[in-house]
Amino acid sequence: MQVSRRSQVDPFIVMDVMEAAAQAEAEGRHIIHMEVGQPGTPAPKGARAALASAMEEGALGYTTARGLPELRAGIAALYEKWYGVTISPERIIVTSGSSAGFLLAFTALFDAGDRVGLGLPGYPSYRQILRALSLQDVGFETTAANRFQPVPEDIADLDLKGLIVASPANPSGTILSRDALEKLIESCRDKDVAFISDEIYHGLHYGERAVSALELSNDVYVINSFSKYFSMTGWRIGWMVVPEDHVRTVERLAQNMFICAPHAAQVAALAALNCDDELSGNMDVYAQNRALMLEELPKAGFTRFAPPDGAFYIYADVSEFTDDSLSFSREILDKAGVSVTPGLDFDPHRGAQWLRFSYARCTEDIREGLARLRRFMMERGHI
Repeated sequence: MQVSRRSQVDPFIVMDVMEAAAQAEAEGRHIIHMEVGQPGTPAPKGARAALASAMEEGALGYTTARGLPELRAGIAALYEKWYGVTISPERIIVTSGSSAGFLLAFTALFDAGDRVGLGLPGYPSYRQILRALSLQDVGFETTAANRFQPVPEDIADLDLKGLIVASPANPSGTILSRDALEKLIESCRDKDVAFISDEIYHGLHYGERAVSALELSNDVYVINSFSKYFSMTGWRIGWMVVPEDHVRTVERLAQNMFICAPHAAQVAALAALNCDDELSGNMDVYAQNRALMLEELPKAGFTRFAPPDGAFYIYADVSEFTDDSLSFSREILDKAGVSVTPGLDFDPHRGAQWLRFSYARCTEDIREGLARLRRFMMERGHI
């Protein structure tokens, strides 16, 4: 039986890396996970307690396609608290993680064959979801001088229908300033290019907070999730904010594609919005891990990277050690017992000379992983 051409997307390499790490663990090895952006902390206690209570009270069935009204109201309140922005809950669609948000956004905004821009390095699933929807991903190289964030000049000569931007970014962790984000939005508006802002790492910052695109314009799509800041990766719950006149379009797509986001996850997400103390404590751990990485990673020979403003990643240039980051990551897993992600996931061209290190896990694991990396690099003769 044949398969469609659009189904032939590239693998999400970090998931393959996770599989290799899991196999090593199944064989009895102790692996330090620095490959995946998954917090080492569970969902907040209040979220878990709320779901346990709801499960005792009765069945959890379908919700409306846009999500529980009280959850949408809670998310709207979050925008007021974090950014001082008033957003109508009617503009919010609760999704099955940010992945569903990308599917809905790309389907609502673009027709088959449309060209959508994204900066490289960047989150790999953007490219693959676009391809699966018969859209053209137009990757363009960002520069270290711009801290691997796009600038209007990067897209000036590109024929695009849309642009997707992430701040804080994955894999670099860098943040766009208010002025830089505003210039990008204005450039897209002038060219009639749809602007999609991936804000999944908002709340995870170590200095100035990230600016939401909604502070600058209502004519944008914003996608966010409970996965990262709220430590709810496996719950598969996120949201998107769309212009008022797009709500019904996205709602109809959500009705048919997903029916609704999981009711259980919505209950937990609503409670998680009120777990500030616990979430703030998680941020203290990430900040400690970041400081440890910035101090110790150079001692292991990894010296070329932009210090991250947010998220929980460091994207390091390893060109002095290898031009095959996939093989290099496999060697690190095999010999050091540390799982890291090759840059090929994020940049199919330059990524062969880059690695991404995640510091989302507990501090003890990060410290041990750094020690193992240092020993590995010493044994390899690199330091």
